[in-house]
Amino acid sequence: MSFENDLEHLESAEEFLDYFELEYDTRIVQVNRLHILQRYHDYLAKGKDALPEGDEAKREVYKRLLERAYQDFVDSDAQTEKVFKVFHMHEPQTTFVPIDGLLK
Repeated sequence: MSFENDLEHLESAEEFLDYFELEYDTRIVQVNRLHILQRYHDYLAKGKDALPEGDEAKREVYKRLLERAYQDFVDSDAQTEKVFKVFHMHEPQTTFVPIDGLLK
């Protein structure tokens, strides 16, 4: 099987962490599993154009990005990291209305 086929069969944060042989605290993963996976997805999306060729090189980049996503929640928490839109909903919103828009 290829690296990408392997990834298609992984579902949980624990399966990803185990696949890449990363050490992790189960308590952190249990509380933040969706946040970790979303952050991992975001990191992959940002760097998708710069991914190296070849399964081994690509695997190493994926591993480092997963480790980084996990570490974000070791060093912080979901509310601080604000991975999901719901955490941004109660922040102050800024709206610009031009003066001539008020006169109409």
